[in-house]
Amino acid sequence: MYGISTVRSYEILLHWLKSRLTRNQFLIISGIFVGLSAGLAGVALKMLVGFIHHAITQVQFEGQLLFYLVFPFAGIVLTTVMVMVFFAGQDRKGIPAILFEIARNSSIVSHVKMYSQILQSAVTVGFGGSAGLESPVAVTGAAIGSNYSQTYKLDYKDRTLLLAAGATAGIAASFNAPIAGVMFAFEILLTGVVFTDFIPLVVAAVCGSLLSKMILNEQVLFSFRSPLEFNSADLLYFVFLGLACGLYARYFLAVTHFVEKTFKTLKVGKIRKAILGGAILSVLCVLLPPLFGEGYQTIKMLSAGRIDEVIRNSLFRYIPYQSWMVVVFAGLVCLLKAFATSVTIHSGGNGGNFAPSLFAGGTLGFFFATVCMQLGFADVPVATLVIVGMAGVISGVLYAPLTAIFLIAESSAGYDLFIPLMIVSVISYLVTISFSAVSPDLKDLAEQGKIFTREHDKNLLLLLDTKQLIDQDTQTIDVDASFDDLLELVKNGRRNIIGVINRQKKLEGIITLDDLRPYMFDHEAHRGLAIRNIVKAPPTVIKADDNVVQIVKKFDESNSWNLPVIDFQEEFAGFISKSTVLNQYRHLLKGWQ
Repeated sequence: MYGISTVRSYEILLHWLKSRLTRNQFLIISGIFVGLSAGLAGVALKMLVGFIHHAITQVQFEGQLLFYLVFPFAGIVLTTVMVMVFFAGQDRKGIPAILFEIARNSSIVSHVKMYSQILQSAVTVGFGGSAGLESPVAVTGAAIGSNYSQTYKLDYKDRTLLLAAGATAGIAASFNAPIAGVMFAFEILLTGVVFTDFIPLVVAAVCGSLLSKMILNEQVLFSFRSPLEFNSADLLYFVFLGLACGLYARYFLAVTHFVEKTFKTLKVGKIRKAILGGAILSVLCVLLPPLFGEGYQTIKMLSAGRIDEVIRNSLFRYIPYQSWMVVVFAGLVCLLKAFATSVTIHSGGNGGNFAPSLFAGGTLGFFFATVCMQLGFADVPVATLVIVGMAGVISGVLYAPLTAIFLIAESSAGYDLFIPLMIVSVISYLVTISFSAVSPDLKDLAEQGKIFTREHDKNLLLLLDTKQLIDQDTQTIDVDASFDDLLELVKNGRRNIIGVINRQKKLEGIITLDDLRPYMFDHEAHRGLAIRNIVKAPPTVIKADDNVVQIVKKFDESNSWNLPVIDFQEEFAGFISKSTVLNQYRHLLKGWQ
């Protein structure tokens, strides 16, 4: 009771503050509350995963083989069961889901996502799923920001800002990297959205980062120290590593798309998909234990040059140590990480691509450095290549070079490495966009107009709802009615276009006032005239599921000012006027300025 009373007191206080403060002042205070809440959610998830991982490591097996066979499999199956039993099968997850809510659901995120993503991803990753916790934390933070905004009845613009602030705080808390959190918001979540208010994002990021730094230790956080400095003599290493990261990022995305499509087309239930995915993941973890879980500890060992410790825990320990074995081992881990992550996420687990991209990038950097040494190059900066490789792959996979640069710089305290970080991240990004201007993860949604792109005008149009654009005072007449009935309709009506329908309410055509002028004042001309004789087909029709971008295109191509709308039953639903679309667009544009 005391806890509930305290929450109510805070709500009353915030409502009072909202009535007293300016909009900017209230948004800054809101950024603090949302940032602390999202940061606390990130801390809770990290601690929960740590607890699960500690618990399963206490289970005694006769050999390590059974450990890797049992737990990754159990994690995916348990997550699937959890979704079906406790969350009604609603398993939409990841950043694309949040982008959809911003563009098509007025930035309203279900309150369930404030805790569902934490529980699901904790089970998946805690039991060894080869995925990351950062995307679930970002979704959780976004849900917190959205629901906070709904509680205090903020408008769409402010709701979107606080949604992004929550996600920003979640990312900042996960990596102890507030600047990277802000860059993540601008590069990914707020793509195509014009904002002049960014202070709430910064405040939320700082709050989330400080909270995680105070509560969690560096063993839990993605954090390591790099005393290295950039040597201009190593420039070519970074150029070629950037190219390698870009190509690998494209490979990673292609594998993800392939695995997702494969699991979607399987004609089996969710449990069977989870069993199949869990079995595949367990086998991969047995063969290559670094694929187990997030893999941050492996990256720390690689950057410290402790590859022998990594190999010692795998089946490669039974092979006599040779220099080529390190190359094969790192190459296999790098290639199979994409499969392990995709299977984890798309067979029923919950997680994201953040941590897998970092892991793959670090492994790729180590692989690249090892190959260079095998080719006889001297003074190869192995640790630096591992660190900047992480930035390169995450830049290409997420299409977010600035996020990648600041994330690694902040997490490693490697500010002296800004030049190689920028070189590798930008080259990787340029390589990936040469294949596709939009991330393959988002391409289908972007083409369907379900998420925003960098085209601001198009984004504003997508905010308009087709149903709300339909003229509520539409005039219709039956195709078998008399011409006198038509004249009476024109006499009493206020529209210059009429929809002609049949008894099944299907559209037969349209009639405009211009079509009627030759007959209206000539009684002999319209004597015995049937409506069927003057009705004409519309230049095109708008379908109920057309978005406003498609509608505007139809107006332009048909050179029309009014077009009829057909609903899902192919019945006539009314007309949409180009004037209505333009007026609504101007109203939105004014609200975003």
